[in-house]
Order: sequence, then C-alpha cells, then structure tokens
Amino acid sequence: MVSKVSDVLVGALDKPLGYAINWGRIWSLWPVHLETACCSVEFGATTSPRYDCERFGIIEAFGSLRQCDLIVVQGTVTRKMAPRLRMVYDQMADPKYVIAMGACSITGGLYIDSYNVLPGIDGIIPVDVYVPGCPPRPETLIQGCMLLQEKIKRSKIKWQILIILILNLILIILILN
Repeated sequence: MVSKVSDVLVGALDKPLGYAINWGRIWSLWPVHLETACCSVEFGATTSPRYDCERFGIIEAFGSLRQCDLIVVQGTVTRKMAPRLRMVYDQMADPKYVIAMGACSITGGLYIDSYNVLPGIDGIIPVDVYVPGCPPRPETLIQGCMLLQEKIKRSKIKWQILIILILNLILIILILN
C-alpha cells in the first residue's frame, strides 16, 4: 500500500516539483574555487561589475564547503594537491557540480611534462563542464556556467528526495492546522 501511494505521489508531482527544485538549483549556485594559477585573475574578473556573474545566479565565493555546491578548479593540480581536492569535493553538499577552468586543470597545460602535474582533474573528481583556454576569458567562464545550468535543468530529481520533501510539506501543513 505504501509503495503504491509513493508511486502515485511521484507520478503526480515529479515534473512540477522537479522543475521547481531544479529552478532553485540553477539560480543559486554557491561556488568554492581552488586557485593555483593565472585563471584565478580571470575568475576574479568574472565577479567584477563589468561581467557581474551574479545576474546569472552564481553567488560570489564565500561561506563554508558544506554550503557550496559548485567547485571551480583553476590552474595546475599537482599529485600532492589531488587528495586535498578530493577532500574538498567530498565535504561539499549534494548535489555537487564541478567546472574545470583552463588548460592546466583540463589537460595539465604547459606543465604536462612535469612528473608531479596531473594530466587533468577528471581522474580525481567527476567534471561536469570544461572551460578551455589559457587563461579563459570571463565570458568563457560565464558560458561554462550557463552550460552547467542547462545540465542542471535537464537533470532528474531522485524520487526518494521527492517523497521526503512531500512528506515534510504534509507534516508542516498538519502542524500549522
């Protein structure tokens, strides 16, 4: 009986509630950034008044890792930094998204021949969007964020989370009455 009720709830509210949840995720991305090279200057320029990434729903980087849901990796990542990058990724709240910014974080860049430079971060953490360039322009980073927003818009909500949200809503209504 309970499984049939949950199936009915999921079937009836999956699309509208999933749309609302994804809409909230799209317009409130909280980034944490790992800055190791010249890409950090371009990231700073992206948050400047000239480009103003806040109008695209990307809040300036502040807060703790447990509040952030987007990590922007900029620059060269060495083998010694890789476990710390993974630790930062693991501490972030779900769902979490990753943008690899610049040639160094995507392929190792100019330092690929070095023994201690990783040939891209996709072996450490899953990457959602790649922003190419050395260093990429602020417009390119904004375009990458817009691509990430499109990916979030198309994503499906896990039905377990949907049921928990519905049951919490019902509980709040019962408490208020």
